[in-house]
Amino acid sequence: MEDVVRIYDEHAKSGLSNREILRRYIWPKYHICEKTFYNIINASADPRIIRRQEEMRAQLTLF
Repeated sequence: MEDVVRIYDEHAKSGLSNREILRRYIWPKYHICEKTFYNIINASADPRIIRRQEEMRAQLTLF
């Protein structure tokens, strides 16, 4: 999921549409549909999701 967001962020600044980013850069590697792509992008902006991801990373560093 993080890689999809990273790829999206990298190419969104160039002015490409979301659909074009999906078609050129994300679909060939991950084979996800457009709806899944939008769900990932939207989830990455949700503060609750970000907080939960940080908590999970912190738990992994405890051991």
